[in-house]
Amino acid sequence: MTSDLVLDAVRIGVVSISDRASSGVYEDKGLPALQDWLGRAVRNPVTWVPRLIADERALIAQTLRELVDEEGCHLVLTTGGTGPALRDVTPEATLDVADKEMPGFGEQMRQISLRFVPTAILSRQTAVIRKQALILNLPGQPKSIAETLEGLRDAEGRAVVPGIFAAVPYCIDLIGGPYIETDSAVCEAFRPKSARRPSPGLQA
Repeated sequence: MTSDLVLDAVRIGVVSISDRASSGVYEDKGLPALQDWLGRAVRNPVTWVPRLIADERALIAQTLRELVDEEGCHLVLTTGGTGPALRDVTPEATLDVADKEMPGFGEQMRQISLRFVPTAILSRQTAVIRKQALILNLPGQPKSIAETLEGLRDAEGRAVVPGIFAAVPYCIDLIGGPYIETDSAVCEAFRPKSARRPSPGLQA
């Protein structure tokens, strides 16, 4: 007999922050990269709420508030604007809307990036909780987005450095959001045994 459990619906906001892409100078690559990886990793039905905006602190904060407060997103991921340049204000805008800061996400992103470039210490990615939503700042390059979310594997496919997304579903559990299932071939979510549900479709 097949389990009648169904996967919760999830609303995910994806925000690409770039002066030039938002003004049409070049094609935005951030939103496609976010949706591509998340679309492969998350098994739940997803409603996407995308935004492409300029590097303006007030605009970024307004967008994040809108995605959580009005659009009802459970998870919001931003890409771009996390470096030390004068126009890079994404972390400041993210902290402007925070109820709680979650610094471990940024620490792990830098650990992953430092495997490739010493300038990873210049990145200022962070994460916060606003109401019942988790907001994550990610790097700007598509390759770096995938690496920080998924982590690094060796030649045999074994995880070498955990990606940050492994901790996302349980974090969302703890703040009262939907139960997110992941495709373990892309990213295996970690939960304590007491917090796990039977997977939909398993034989009862």
